[in-house]
Amino acid sequence: MGHAPLLMIVLAAGKGTRMNSALPKVMHKIAGRSMLGHVLALSGQSETRSVAVVVGPDMDAVATEAVAHVPSAQIFVQHYQRGTADAVLAAREALQNHSGDVMILYGDTPLLQPETLTYLTAALDAGAHVAVLGFRAKDPTGYGRLLTDSRGDLQAIREHKDASDDERQIDLCNSGVIAFRVPRLAELLSRIGNDNAKGEFYLTDAVALAREDGLRCVVVACDENEVLGVNARDQLATAESIWQTRQRAALMRDGVTMIAPDTVWLSYDTKIGCDVIIEPNVFIGPGVTIEDGVEILANCYIVGAHISAGARVGPFARLRPGAKLGTNVHVGNFVEVKNSDMASGSKANHLAYVGDGSVGAGANIGAGTIFCNYDGFTKHRTTIGEGAFIGSNSSLVAPVKIGAGAYVGSGSVITKDVSPGALALERCEQEERPGWAEKFRIMMSRRKAKS
Repeated sequence: MGHAPLLMIVLAAGKGTRMNSALPKVMHKIAGRSMLGHVLALSGQSETRSVAVVVGPDMDAVATEAVAHVPSAQIFVQHYQRGTADAVLAAREALQNHSGDVMILYGDTPLLQPETLTYLTAALDAGAHVAVLGFRAKDPTGYGRLLTDSRGDLQAIREHKDASDDERQIDLCNSGVIAFRVPRLAELLSRIGNDNAKGEFYLTDAVALAREDGLRCVVVACDENEVLGVNARDQLATAESIWQTRQRAALMRDGVTMIAPDTVWLSYDTKIGCDVIIEPNVFIGPGVTIEDGVEILANCYIVGAHISAGARVGPFARLRPGAKLGTNVHVGNFVEVKNSDMASGSKANHLAYVGDGSVGAGANIGAGTIFCNYDGFTKHRTTIGEGAFIGSNSSLVAPVKIGAGAYVGSGSVITKDVSPGALALERCEQEERPGWAEKFRIMMSRRKAKS
């Protein structure tokens, strides 16, 4: 049975005053992506036909973020915060132009799973007109309670401040996420009043009105963590922890070994192949792909990098955006790679900076080597040919090319291209003065004694 076309309305107008931030609440990030971005990603993982995002006044950044994730998203402004029903009705135009199901989501619930939205639409397919996502709360204080009848159907949602003492004993709580299969939904929502403790127009009152109209309302249950709403920094940290734990487990099920999983940090778009071993204290930022059989040793920081099969990185390595490591490349301790490609079998095993360069297959970058890529105004590239050997403590002043199979002597400052197979040296002649050290010590000791 096919689903009706789905309009997803994401409410993102909250100021998030408890975040104590100049940044709108939904713009704060979980795993390198804004909370709003996490929610909008669900539209691409479901049968969503169209997306509307409700923002507050002067929230251009939120609108821009929404369109960045869903270019076709319609943006609506809730000019005054008068409750969730009022927020949904800010998107009245989208509601009136849509024929099909409507799902209301919130921009500060980044842990929702796509299969949960599938369960909600499945409830509509099974005959419900309204499906509310609920959860069993460990501490229900402050949550709206879901009141059900003897059949288990939903009768009403009672906000905590309006609930009786008996109703407050109920632990089945409202997440705020609701799916509707109601013709002329805007008309139903327009009937909602604000006769309540807060004087607001609650979307939750739509349930009682739908029941009055003879429409069936049901509850779809999910785990409490999945609908965690983030209103403060501690909740942001909790959501990050839950997301990371969930994603680590998924990767380990798929064949990734993590020696100390709780110390590995992933991003929303991290891609890791099979038989990858990750040691403790590794941070992986956005834009990272790690192919099969890679070893990431302890204490590495990786962002915007592609690591090909069989490579070994670390310990204490940093891969910055644009780093591309070929198969079986070795990048060792205290090596930084930025905007550079290292071809198969090349090595930079310790204490090197490889920036804006290309390193040929099998080349070796000695300890202390620096790609001098920046002249204060412009970045320049260094190219190292296949099988070249760069001696320790060398400075390669870009733009410069080291030919295939060439050698650069240790301690050299290379400012000109080096021919294939050649040896390049740039050193002052070494001078030795016999007995100088002892004379120097005596002189300095006498000076010290006088002072």
